[in-house]
Amino acid sequence: MFKGFYTVASGMLAQQRRTEILTNNMANANTPGFKADQSTIRSFPDMMMSAIKSTNIPTEKGLGIKTANPIGALNTGVYLQETIADYTQGSLRASDLKTDVALVDGQLPVDEASGNKGAIYFRLEHPSGGEAYTRNGNFTLDGQGNLVNGQGLYVLSNTGQRIQLANDNISITETGAILDENGVQVATLGVSFAANPDILMKQDNGLFRMLDNGVLPSAYGQDGVVFATKQNFLESSNVDASRSMTELMTAYRAFEANQKVLQAYDRSMEKAANEIGKV
Repeated sequence: MFKGFYTVASGMLAQQRRTEILTNNMANANTPGFKADQSTIRSFPDMMMSAIKSTNIPTEKGLGIKTANPIGALNTGVYLQETIADYTQGSLRASDLKTDVALVDGQLPVDEASGNKGAIYFRLEHPSGGEAYTRNGNFTLDGQGNLVNGQGLYVLSNTGQRIQLANDNISITETGAILDENGVQVATLGVSFAANPDILMKQDNGLFRMLDNGVLPSAYGQDGVVFATKQNFLESSNVDASRSMTELMTAYRAFEANQKVLQAYDRSMEKAANEIGKV
């Protein structure tokens, strides 16, 4: 009975975690550049059950042989194996701000080792040191004229320097060049390339960082990497709201079904303790 109790509990924990992931996706359905999380659920290794019996041999000393008769496999539950971000590009939507810019994926090579398609990101200066990366191009100017993102992190140029502008009357070409109101280039937007996006660690506010706080190489001049920057546009979230809602209801129903089984186990245990135990 207790084996089934723990099996049901593991199913409830897995569906609860899955519900949290889907809820977070739904909450960020309108967040520019947000990448939806996908989860994989895997079962624990099955346990082979056998019945051990003793067979008496009619000899003078009455020898006995232990035998194991296979009964079958017992599943020991499931667990949320991992969470993987979906790096596919979201749709582009027009913006009225000249400091808004979107990355447009062109030709991005596939990593031979992992089989994953590469990804490109804007470069940001992280407060704790090193760099952070994002697909959210909703930028603005701070009080000192530095180009920053929504959380106040400095946007870096292709040379790794902060981008300082006189005003927001700028033009950004498809190659990432930032031109002032006189048409003079003042900087180039920093864009980095990750051959295997799984090496990045997803953080809050749509940020990504290297697992070892390292720095990604520049996307400019990389073999086989073709991309463009588009001013007055933002990349929408790639969350499919209708699909996420359907999966959320499925996860909730699965949790509810496991809950009912758990309640049935609880009633059986109560009956065994209060009624059968008195006999």
